[in-house]
Amino acid sequence: MSDRIAIFIDGSNLYHALQANFKRHDLDFAEFASKLAGPRQLFRTYYYNILQDPAQWPDAYREQQDFLDTLRKTPYLEVRLGSTKISQGIPVEKGIDIMLATDLLHFAWINLYDVAILVSGDSDFAYALQAVKNMGKHIEVAYFERSVSRDLLDVADQRHLLNRKFFNGLWSGRRHAQRKRASVKE
Repeated sequence: MSDRIAIFIDGSNLYHALQANFKRHDLDFAEFASKLAGPRQLFRTYYYNILQDPAQWPDAYREQQDFLDTLRKTPYLEVRLGSTKISQGIPVEKGIDIMLATDLLHFAWINLYDVAILVSGDSDFAYALQAVKNMGKHIEVAYFERSVSRDLLDVADQRHLLNRKFFNGLWSGRRHAQRKRASVKE
């Protein structure tokens, strides 16, 4: 029987790492999850991020709504949204790490998955990952080389380096352009 995989994506961490490493964000999340899961059974992907404030950032809110609509159409992907709080004039994420860690632990506790894959470099998740390992689950961390905590790598049973080679073929814009070119040639 194949391992059941649950993928937990720290959306803000992924967004900023994609920007820093590739200057793009048009990731095909279905293909991304499929590549991380490999031949194993994907139970579900969970994507965590903040909801932009439409009053303060109307353009960012509209952009995010388009992005979230696309995510919500992705098979076996759940969107979990937290909020922001203004602290000293700067918007700060509230509740995202706690939501992700709670789901990670709860779903392990009720035996919904065998392997958790965390897409993040944030050391705040290391203790929750260790608790999941202590329940007999396996932990994998998908990370960008320049933005990962040593604590996360130390707790991981397996690691997925998210580099240019890993993302080859996972961009929705590129595949869309290739399909368009192919249909023009036909």
